[in-house]
Amino acid sequence: MAKKKKKRNFISHLARFFAVLIGIALVFIPSLLAVIMYFNEPPAASHRHPNASSYGHDAALEEDGIRKDENGGYFIDVRKGESAQSVGLRLERAGLIKNRYFWHLLCRYYKESIKTGTYRLEIPATQIAINRILVSGRQILYRVTIPEGVTLRKAANILQDAGICASGDFLAAAENNEIISRYRIPNTSMEGYLFPDTYLFSAGYPAELVIKSMADNFFQRIEKIDESALLLTPEELNQKVIIASIVEREYQIVQEAPIMAGVFFNRLAIGMALQSCATIEYIITEIQSKPHPSVLYNIDLEIKDPYNTYIKPGLPPGPISAPGAIALEAAFKPSKNDYLFFRLNDETSGRHYFSKTLDEHIKAGQLFTKGRP
Repeated sequence: MAKKKKKRNFISHLARFFAVLIGIALVFIPSLLAVIMYFNEPPAASHRHPNASSYGHDAALEEDGIRKDENGGYFIDVRKGESAQSVGLRLERAGLIKNRYFWHLLCRYYKESIKTGTYRLEIPATQIAINRILVSGRQILYRVTIPEGVTLRKAANILQDAGICASGDFLAAAENNEIISRYRIPNTSMEGYLFPDTYLFSAGYPAELVIKSMADNFFQRIEKIDESALLLTPEELNQKVIIASIVEREYQIVQEAPIMAGVFFNRLAIGMALQSCATIEYIITEIQSKPHPSVLYNIDLEIKDPYNTYIKPGLPPGPISAPGAIALEAAFKPSKNDYLFFRLNDETSGRHYFSKTLDEHIKAGQLFTKGRP
């Protein structure tokens, strides 16, 4: 009987214990859920940054790497190496989440790293929704096209207009000795070694990484053009890039690009000046910072500058533009010919007349002059 009584008492105590547990759970779990729901919910619009109502006009918000767009959403830049706690603090300061400590717990619960990049947040959004976006890696990328034949300065302006990086930062990175040395370029800048192409970058992308992306693309492309390209010495490669950059600014018909490259290599072989109008245009626009000339005069051909290939035999100090695939292939695989001269003889089609002697070259000019209205 005593044993049965003890057993009944134990079961009774156990039942009361579980009843208490259930009672606590019934109170605690809803309370916990209520707390989670409260902090997870987006804050009221009135709690957002007081000056974040107009895009691009809140310096404090932008310094925090958060920008409001025209449609009511927000762009946030997650910086390289930034912790989840730092992101939570910025989100709280901007009024996009209620509490950064809840954000910390959320990040610990999911155990997924927040990815570097630029993201767009549709506001209002819960903390969980924001967290899922930032760990997804699906950042906002902007398409920007760098045309063939542009200079570093023009590429810098294109990137700045696209919101990728500041023009000054890009030019500084292009002249960064560490980057130049990394790619073994025997020049003072990356001019000519940034492949013109269509790129996808996030807004505010570091200029150094933009330069490296474009340079990596360049070296991948030249290896496809010529498998031995990367085996050349820096000086040998530089010669081809300089020629390609000049050809890029001279040719108009694809078939003529390798012929022009052949002409320039022929001139180099006999110590003749390259006499490229494109180098004069480079001096005027890039070195003297003047508007692009519609016509070149004799006085322009006499400008005293190392890039003037009319008065200085040999190659200019460096490339004068970003050569594309056609010009680069022409420089690596020039046409084998005996031509030393060429001149435009059809302005409509862009076709040139190639000649072996100066007399023939002059006659071609006379014929073209007579043929024009």
